Order: sequence, then C-alpha cells, then structure tokens
Amino acid sequence: MYLLIHCLTRSYSLSRLHRRFPSWSSGNNKNPLRCWRLFPAKWTKANTNVSKPTGTLHTRHNDTPFKPDQTHNKNKLNNIINNRRPNSSDLFLNTKKNFTTRLLTRSLSSMASSNSTPSDAEDAAVKAVNKRYEGLVTVRTKANKGKGAWYWAHFEPILIRNLETNLPKAVKLKCTLCHAAFSASNPSRTASEHLKRGTCPNFSSALKPISPTSPSPLPPLASPSSQNHRKRSSQQTGTSSRSHQIHGMVDSSRFCGQMGYSSVQIAQTPASNTGSNQQQLVLSGGKEDWGALAMLEDSVKKLKSPKASPGPSLNKDQVESAFDLLADWFYESCGSVSFSSLEHPKFKAFLNQVGLPGVSRMEFLAARLDSKFEDAKMESEARIRDAVFFQVACDGWKSKNYGCGEENLIKFMVNLPNGTSVFQKSVFTGVSPPSQYAEEILWETTRGICGNVVQRCVGIVSNKYKAKALKNLEVQNQWMVNLSCQVQGFVSLIKDFSKELPLFRTVTDNCIKIATFCNSKPQIRNSFHKFRLQEVELSGLIRVPPPRCDYSRNFSPVIAMLEDILGCAQILHLVVLDDAYKVICLEDPIGREVAEMIQDGGFWKDVEAVNSLVKLISGIAEEIEAERPLVGQCLPLWEELRAKVKDCCAKFSIDDRPVERIVERRFKKNYHPAWSAAFILDPLYLMRDASGRYLPPFKCLTHDQEKDVDTLITRLVSREEAHIALMELMKWRSEGLDPLYAQAVQVKQQDPVTGKMKIANPQSSRLVWETCLKEFKSLGKVAIRLLFLHATSCGFKCNWSFMKWISVQGPSSFGLDRAQKMIFIAAHEKLERRDFSSEEEKDTELFAMASGDDDMLNEVFAASTSV
Repeated sequence: MYLLIHCLTRSYSLSRLHRRFPSWSSGNNKNPLRCWRLFPAKWTKANTNVSKPTGTLHTRHNDTPFKPDQTHNKNKLNNIINNRRPNSSDLFLNTKKNFTTRLLTRSLSSMASSNSTPSDAEDAAVKAVNKRYEGLVTVRTKANKGKGAWYWAHFEPILIRNLETNLPKAVKLKCTLCHAAFSASNPSRTASEHLKRGTCPNFSSALKPISPTSPSPLPPLASPSSQNHRKRSSQQTGTSSRSHQIHGMVDSSRFCGQMGYSSVQIAQTPASNTGSNQQQLVLSGGKEDWGALAMLEDSVKKLKSPKASPGPSLNKDQVESAFDLLADWFYESCGSVSFSSLEHPKFKAFLNQVGLPGVSRMEFLAARLDSKFEDAKMESEARIRDAVFFQVACDGWKSKNYGCGEENLIKFMVNLPNGTSVFQKSVFTGVSPPSQYAEEILWETTRGICGNVVQRCVGIVSNKYKAKALKNLEVQNQWMVNLSCQVQGFVSLIKDFSKELPLFRTVTDNCIKIATFCNSKPQIRNSFHKFRLQEVELSGLIRVPPPRCDYSRNFSPVIAMLEDILGCAQILHLVVLDDAYKVICLEDPIGREVAEMIQDGGFWKDVEAVNSLVKLISGIAEEIEAERPLVGQCLPLWEELRAKVKDCCAKFSIDDRPVERIVERRFKKNYHPAWSAAFILDPLYLMRDASGRYLPPFKCLTHDQEKDVDTLITRLVSREEAHIALMELMKWRSEGLDPLYAQAVQVKQQDPVTGKMKIANPQSSRLVWETCLKEFKSLGKVAIRLLFLHATSCGFKCNWSFMKWISVQGPSSFGLDRAQKMIFIAAHEKLERRDFSSEEEKDTELFAMASGDDDMLNEVFAASTSV
C-alpha cells in the first residue's frame, strides 16, 4: 500500500502500476475490481457510480502519462497512510487539491468497465487515425504519375487496431515486396530509405544496375524467417548453415544475349571471413554452363520472393495507351524498324523493365495495323469530301535519286485548296510502266476519288509523262490543268548539262582519269596518308562512278567525285611533288599526264565552275522540294535561275550562250500556260504603278505568254462565259486590286527555321478572289481553281530499307497489302505534320551537323595552339 501511494505521489502512470503489480492483470486475477479491496469501502462505493470521468487523462501505455502537481496536503496523505477514512468533501468536492485521489479513482473505474464508451479524446484520436488512413489511400490511388508514383506502387497503407477494443490506433505503410511495416509519417523518406538505399531485398535485386564488366553477385540464400524488418530499415540477419554454398563470379556479358536475360547475377561468397579473396567458379561444362547457372539462380530468387515486381505496375488502360503510342511510332518509321525487332530479347527486356508485357509481331502486323489503317483512311476521305475541288499529285514514276528503288512505288496524294495534302494510295508497278498504262492508272485514280463528279479534280501534277499521258488527259477533259513537277525539271537540267555542255564532259573525263590513277597505285595511296591534313575528310580513296554508269540519267556519282577531287586538291599537289610519284612518272605516261593536269590552274577552275553550276541548280531544286511552291511561282523561279546561272558563268569566264540555250530548252519542256495565267491572276505579284494602283505584271510576259493566258482562261470556262471572262480580264488588267488589300496579301514575315522572308498568309491570294473580287464572276472561277495548284508532286518519302523489304516480298499479296497499309499510315501522319523528308535524310543532316561541330572545335583548337 505504501508503494502504491508512493507511485501516485511520484506521478506514475497506470501502465507502470501494471508492471509493478502484474497480479492485477494476471490469469488468477482477471477481474480488475479485486484490487479495490485495498481501499476503503466509501471510496469504492463512491467511484462505482462514475461511468464517464470528466477531464482528459490518458492512461494507455503508449500515450504520454499525465504529470499531476506535486502540491498535496501532507496531512491528507498521512490520513491515507494510516487507513483513516477522509471526508467525502475532501476527496470529491475539493478536486483541485485532491488530484492524486481523482487519478486513482478514474484509473480504477477504467479498469472496472472495459466495455464502457471511450472518452472524447479517444474518439478524436480514432477519427484522426481514420482520416490519415483515408488520405493515404486517396494519395496512393491518384499516384499514377509524378514523382511519387514510383514508391506508391510498392507501399500500401494499413490500419493497426487495438486488440482489446478493436479500434484503430495507428496507420502503417506496408511494403508489398517484403511485407515489412513502417511509420506513415513521411512516405517519401520511408521510400528513399527502404527502396532506394537497397534495404528492401526484393526491390534492390529487381532494379540492380547491369554492369557488363563487373557483374554483381547474388547474396547467399537465407530463410525468410531470418529477415528482421524494422522501422525504415530491412536487414537480413539470418545466414545459411549449409557448407556447400556457391563460390564464383560470372561475366554476364558472355551469355545475356544467348539466354535472353537482361541481367545475370551469379552468387558469390567470400573465401574468408574478411571477404578479401574470391574464388573463380569452375564448372564441369566450362563457360557454357554460366547461362544455365544464371537461370537456376534466377529461379531461386523468384521462388524466394514470388511477389517481387521487376518494374512499375501499370493498369490495363496505361498498357493499351503505351502500346498505341508504340504502334504509331513503329508504323510512322515505315520500315526503319523491322517486325522481327519487336521480339528481340533486349527489346523484351526493356518492355519488362518499364512494366509492359511482351509484344506480338503478328498483332502489329495484322489486327493493330488494320485498325490504324481504317482510322487514317476514314479521316483522309472525310477531308477530301469537305473540299469543293482538289488537285491530284502523283510521285514515283521517276526517282530524283536514281537507283534507290523508289521508282517502282507510285504514291498518290490529294492537294486541298486550304494548302494541306492528304495521302490517297500507293501502287507498286515493279518496272517503269509505258505511257498508256500510266494514263490508265492516273484516270482510274481520279475517278476513284471524285466518283461521278470528275470536275472536282482541277488537275494532276506528276514527275513524269507530261508529253503524253498528262497531255492526253488534259485534251480529253478541258477543265483539267496537268503540270509537270518542277523538282524533276531542275534535276533534268543537270542531266542536260552533262549531255550537251562540252565543259561538263571534259571535266568529268579528266576527274575520272585522276581518281582512277590515284586509287590504283599503292605508292600514291601511301603518299595520301602521309600528306593528309587534319581538316580533309577523305576515307582513303576518291569516289569514282561505276564503269557502266549513264551520266545522262544519273549524274550523282559524278557530283560525288567532283567533291572528293576538290576536297583533296592540296594533297594532290603535294603528292605529285613527292619523290615516289616522280619515280612513277618515269615509267608511266599517264602519271605524267595526271601530274600536268593537277599542276594546271585552268583544270581546277573548270572543275570549280562545273561544281558551282551543279550546286546552284541542286540548291534551287532542294529549296523547291522543301517549300513546295504553287503554280504562280514557276515563272519567277525560272527567272531567278537564269540570273544566277548568268552570274556563275561570268564568275568563271564561261561562255553563257550554250548554257542559256540549254536552260531555255528545258524551260520550254516544262512550261505550261497555267504558269503565265496564275502569275497574272495572283495578287501576290501585282506591281504598283506611278499613280499608286496595283496592277497585274503583264509587262513581264512575252507576247506568246500573253496569248497563253487568254487561251487558258477561255478553255477553263464554258463557251457562253468565254467572252465575259476575257472582258473581266481586261478590267483586271486596267484596274487591278485595291491598294490596301494588295499590300495585305503581299505582307511577308521571317521564317523562324530558315530565317528567310516568306508570305505571311499564302491562302490570301485565293481568298481575295472569293471575297473582295466577287464582281469578276467568270474570271474569279478560273482564279480560285488555278491559284492553289501545286507546282511539285513530291510529298511523302519512303525509307530505302522499307523499299528493300518490299522488293523481298516479291509476289506475296499479303506482304504487299501490309506494306501499302503501313505506307498509308506513315504518309498520313507525316503529311499532317508537313514532314516531307525521309529518315535517311534526317540522319544525314544530323551527321553533317555533328561533323560541322567537330570542324569548329578543331579550328578553335588549332587557333589556340598557334597562339
């Protein structure tokens, strides 16, 4: 009794009393009221009526004990010690002074009524625990992405309940990988300490980095009961008692690819207690057993932790969305990635690492491909139906890069009046078809798009068959305007130079002689290596065209040879002055002739002149292909070409008369009366006269071109409207357009990519005729159908690898059908983005940029070292 009073005066909690007197809660004394015999009857009688004590007093063992004031009346304390019964007023009325007695009565009443209603503080605590639990569950449910998603996939909030009252008393975080429980106060810190720092055995083994040079060992196997999970840490304390543990280190790079494993970890244990020595494992089957051993250890790890997740878990919608994006990328690559690559072991390992299941190449080749194709086709057809009229573009009859195989694939696109293009279909011809067959394909395609209203097709632009197929269709259908591709026209001009200009033939023959001689002599090749300069990019041999190369059809090998000759000009001068070359010249007359050409300044001037002309025309062709000009820009483009060619001839002292004749002949082959008519009707080219009016540039046309304008306009309208259209043309020639609208159409802005000034709104030329110039009813119909026509047929480009894959398919109808659908999907997406380049061209640009950066660094380094 004295000890009990001592505990109360020293502010001991009830839990400490339990530990001091275990008999109160022992099996022999299950009724806590048995301890009441220690106190007077009046005390017990007074306190049995107290069902819900007032105040907030925590008596649980896991809460902070209340510390009463140490200001007790010594006399009253002596009365309690001497078993004297104090007055009721001393114990219950004067509660502030008798706090010790109140503590005793409330504690005993709590023990006496185990099923009594909890206090207000306990209710608040339960609500706080439930609220915390619900908040964590909500956060985990919404953590699909973001910085916390990585650890919520492995943590689960759980409620810890009181075993006696079954009420929630705490919230914990449970690791789903190792089933350890942690405090929920800071989930982010718990994840960092338990997962990232490698405390969780299952998480660390699944995400352990792969090192091909230093493979990571697998720890010795231990019983799951030997793991002791503690707060914010999980440490394996158990050790295996077996004496036949595996010793060794296995190089994973030797067999990862063979066995299909993305990471291989072979068990190793230290040879001594210090762990300083390791014994190399020797297997009876040699190194070939390492793969089987890796599979064995992997199986052991999976059996040890069957619920371990190697990567983030994704729901069904996330997996489907990921595969949908993967399919879009795969089809848009159009052959850059093969179907077999989808089942590559490394690709499967990557999908497994990011939480995705394996991919079936048959699914990508069949069901998913069909679905994507149907969606793209429906969208394309809807856009074509919305247009009042359109132009059909046909590309592939002739390839700009001869010999790449794309000339067997004919691609049809539809150019809409709003400036966009839609892919229509692709046709495999196998060989270059005759003109009559091409005409049938063109008309069949037009009928398939237009249906019964063939007048919706304003015309066709193609890179071949202008003289026959396109002209025949235009004669048979008077409303059509069929054009030849301007890119092909400029490429053909280079071929015209190679056939008809003597300078081109002379330079080509001389360069072939130099390149062949230098490549065939080992002594000269050694001299090349000796005198090679750092800034010269030469692989070792000068590129030479094939012996059977027809320069009139394919001038690209000659261009490459000219670039190599000019690139190693300084080395060639050093080579012919070398003693080894002089010895060759004594025995070989061709060597002396080559040395004379190399030391002749006129030769290098001619080579540079030919190379400059070729680069000039090729640059314009590439610019046309990138910008895709309209028909009204054709005359200005050829006028710009004439001026640049004349300047180039003057720079290198070349007779410009034969050059101009060749240019003029090619111009006439490509010319169409629609060039002149669109040039006159386009408000973009209106010229301001002295009075301030903006008039059409008739003075820029020749007399024949003016006649072409009249002829074309009368052909495109009905016979009843022909006279009216010519009268309106005369009015347009004399009045022009309102200066304010003319200036608005001609507004230019800088292109953020190229830095050049371009028309701000290319559609404004057509929109002016549809809105501001409605009084020109007949002429306006002609204008709006002419001004949107494209002057090029180039659009979507297939990759060379895909064309090779198509050629391998041969007569397989299934393979060709799959190829056509892939082309449609890829072309649809690329035209939507206005991406007209192939993957090979993008890679070439990338390598050129990287090479340019290296050259710049080399120049900076050379400049710094010279200082």
